[in-house]
Amino acid sequence: MRYINIVMAAVLVLGAADIARAGNDLKIGSSGAQELRIPVGSRGTALGGSTVALAYGLDALYWNPAGAAVITGTDFLVSRRKYIANIDVNYFAAARRIGDAGVLGFTAKILSMGDELITSVDAPDGDGRTFSSSFSVIGLSYARTLTDRVGVGINGNVIYEKIADQTATGVAVDIGFRYDPGWNNLSFGGVFKNLGPRMRYDGPGFEYLTHTGGDPNSLPHTTRTRSASFELPSYMQLGAAYKLSQRGKSAATVSYTFQSNYFAQDEHRFGAEYGFDNKFFLRGGYSGSSQDDYLFGLSLGAGMAIKLGDATMHLDYAWSQSQFFDDSQYFTLQMGF
Repeated sequence: MRYINIVMAAVLVLGAADIARAGNDLKIGSSGAQELRIPVGSRGTALGGSTVALAYGLDALYWNPAGAAVITGTDFLVSRRKYIANIDVNYFAAARRIGDAGVLGFTAKILSMGDELITSVDAPDGDGRTFSSSFSVIGLSYARTLTDRVGVGINGNVIYEKIADQTATGVAVDIGFRYDPGWNNLSFGGVFKNLGPRMRYDGPGFEYLTHTGGDPNSLPHTTRTRSASFELPSYMQLGAAYKLSQRGKSAATVSYTFQSNYFAQDEHRFGAEYGFDNKFFLRGGYSGSSQDDYLFGLSLGAGMAIKLGDATMHLDYAWSQSQFFDDSQYFTLQMGF
């Protein structure tokens, strides 16, 4: 009970502080490191991102690291996704239980935008040269159960962005909890995402040659400019999940997550999952916001679990709606030993 009180008190205090500054129209579009927001894991995506109280296993390392505390052995997950605007998102996750000490995890999210034309005032359509961009998020995670009803988890992420010769590096932390009160088939969860200092770009592109004085024959010297810093897209999620029924081999669960954003209007996420014999799953979800030109909406998916000797393979599929861009879909493969 002491652990529960500590966790819940921390959530209420931090949640109140975060909500007080969230949903500000003036902050829309002002944060950077948007790769932190790109969802990974087909199950959570199909459920509309409503899984803060329902995430478990490797899928939880992105949605709520506390859910990884249920891992009993060694798990691996890989996915490749064609995201909006033809962005390739490659994701890998692994975790292993370290006895009673908890679960250690590793994640890597790599984004590739392909080659782009270099344009200038003199060549607005490009001069034949190209540049490439790549973003990555490398994370270490730790999760454990404090009691048979409370689990906690934390992610530490290193962010690296490269556009042509310019780079930016930052760090971000996620902190999450899950609570199962043991009554009425309810569970609760909360997570604080992308907490960290501001980032700033630097590189050769911020240097240029200048002449001093009025003598055009004077030797030029290098002048370095400084880019503006930017904030991380931090937000808080609180959610609940409720198991509607379990008859024989069938089970159905609904979930809801409220997302309080610092950089945009708040979001509401809903999901439902039907499972048969804990082997076959159908999922659906919806995310909405009062923000104009909100990108996302309906999501659907399915999954199955296959026993392979002592191992279990999970194959999950997700489709998600995107406004202004092509809808996205992808598979996730997970192995547990």
